[in-house]
Amino acid sequence: MRRGHIAAVAAAGALTVLATIPAHAAEYSSALKIKGVQYDAPGRDSNNCATGNTDEEYLTIKNYSSSATVNLKGYVVKDATGNKFTFTKNHTLQPGDYVKLRGGRGTDSDASNVVYRNNCNFIWNNDKDTIYLYKPSGAHADTHAYTASVNDRDGNGYITYHG
Repeated sequence: MRRGHIAAVAAAGALTVLATIPAHAAEYSSALKIKGVQYDAPGRDSNNCATGNTDEEYLTIKNYSSSATVNLKGYVVKDATGNKFTFTKNHTLQPGDYVKLRGGRGTDSDASNVVYRNNCNFIWNNDKDTIYLYKPSGAHADTHAYTASVNDRDGNGYITYHG
């Protein structure tokens, strides 16, 4: 085989490997990434605003930059069926800082690293779902799909991404 053919075969093989990587494993250019998700709130699910446990379901978003401060205003979180939450207020994450986006109602706090969706319905499915994080521009920041039986080996309802 000539050198040009070997390079072409190697390139085609690399393209085949890239084409088979699932979409949920794609890496996007973003300082903000999904650190983890408590997709199954502890206890029996109840979306009653007064006595329910939707505030125990949360998504942790972390600023993985070593130098950039990121304002969450305008970022969007969605699930596979299109349920979404938009950060409408300023919430700044310093490098290495994180925020827990919780269900239910509560008071947002930079000091406690928490933002509430002010919605008492659960957003994440307990069996499987896909989590999308979009930048204010509409570009993807991060995406992860999970299946409880595959990704939650200890069965505690929490899955970690990006360490």
